[in-house]
Amino acid sequence: MRLVRFGSPGQELPGILDSKGEVRDLSGIVDDIDASALSPDVLQKLRGVDIEKLPSVAPGTRLGPCVGSVPNLICIGLNYSDHAAETNTPIPSQPVVFNKHTGSISGPNDPVILPTGAEKLDWEVELAIVIGTPAWQIPESQALDHIAGYCLANDVSERAYQLEYEGQWAKGKSGFSFAPLGPWLVTRDEIADPQTLDLWLDVNGKRLQTGNTRTMIFSVAHIVAYLSRFMPLMPGDVIITGTPPGVGLGQKPPVFLKAGDTMRVGGQGLGEQTQAVVPYVAEMGAAWVAGRHPNVD
Repeated sequence: MRLVRFGSPGQELPGILDSKGEVRDLSGIVDDIDASALSPDVLQKLRGVDIEKLPSVAPGTRLGPCVGSVPNLICIGLNYSDHAAETNTPIPSQPVVFNKHTGSISGPNDPVILPTGAEKLDWEVELAIVIGTPAWQIPESQALDHIAGYCLANDVSERAYQLEYEGQWAKGKSGFSFAPLGPWLVTRDEIADPQTLDLWLDVNGKRLQTGNTRTMIFSVAHIVAYLSRFMPLMPGDVIITGTPPGVGLGQKPPVFLKAGDTMRVGGQGLGEQTQAVVPYVAEMGAAWVAGRHPNVD
């Protein structure tokens, strides 16, 4: 199944793609595509739904992040050997773990907001894992059983904030709109092997990232088991698993995003995203304080 969330920011409804790739409304069956809908029992219930009888959603309706109310957004850094090489970083002996603030999550085609003063905004196409059942101190042989599905992510990063400021990477990773997720969540049964997926990213029509998850240093199963040693993984948690080579920081000379640029992000079986880079303006902050979505006012 390919599960989606559609509608205005903060008011998304649950949906599913039919055999023609059109969105059908699941709101009469589940409340949202979130932790409550990701258990094996609920996913099995959804598999029994006659999708073609569900209400259609108007073409062009906005897609939100494919997982709602994400409890924790966990990231693995430097997980492709060729990406580590392009950034002149030693290959890690254990997964590099950090967090993005969940407030960075946005829809797959929402604009990416260039923060005031940011000069080194970068892109990172990634495979994301969505946890379906709690995982704590599990062996690697059982890790995939705890996954509800997978989706596409763009780990947008402000490199100066990440690398040139003291402290943790989170400052450069957590800006509003820095974690587009989707367009859809692909359930685990539809991905035969998460270690054979092509990933790519274009900037202004030029292909800059091309990779495959087979070159990950640490596999999906290893990442889930490893993280479960240190933290309880809960339904709805999202883990983004690292990026292949071709990021802006690795270009010679480095190239960074500016207002007006467009990213097109894709993954085998995971769909595509498109994000325009827009400058921050004061109205966005005012919208946020007022409880509205900065991108829609």
